[in-house]
Amino acid sequence: MAQPVLALGAALLTVAGSVWYLPALTDLRAGADRPDSRRDAAAACVSAWGTAGVIAVLFAVTEAWWIPGLTTAAGAAIALGLWTRAAVRRRHEAEETARHWAQLRSGPTAAADRSRNGRTVFAALVAMGVATAAATSALLLTAVPGGGGYWLAAAVPATLVALFLLIAATVTHPFGHVRTGRHPRDVQGPTG
Repeated sequence: MAQPVLALGAALLTVAGSVWYLPALTDLRAGADRPDSRRDAAAACVSAWGTAGVIAVLFAVTEAWWIPGLTTAAGAAIALGLWTRAAVRRRHEAEETARHWAQLRSGPTAAADRSRNGRTVFAALVAMGVATAAATSALLLTAVPGGGGYWLAAAVPATLVALFLLIAATVTHPFGHVRTGRHPRDVQGPTG
């Protein structure tokens, strides 16, 4: 086949490929507005179709076959390298996106559940402390006759309520990290 016919065929193929390389050029011009994987794929597309255009010109101006052949091999290698890089980046971006969505789905719901559980445990322990203090106060008032029973009926229940508050605060302390979203042990210091 004559080289002018091959040049015409490559030129028509390059013009027909504009449905792929014009949007790819738009992605490249968008710059950082597009993900890295999409820009790499766009660069691969533009390099492949640019190679086809260069081959059309080379068929028209050269007589040797090896020049368009080497140009085709170089363009294909560049496009293949860019497509491979785009695929790797796309996989990393998909994993990162999946990880972020998993954190968004599980984070607030799980944190709200833990916070709700912590509040429930705290309220139950305080209620038990108040109930125990009331029962103890009633027992002391009926069991200890005289003036000393009133002082004892006030001091022992107050001590019991304070003890139950301390227990409730200690038991529910691990739930306190929910507000910040991090557990205090997970926070890295200046060395970490």
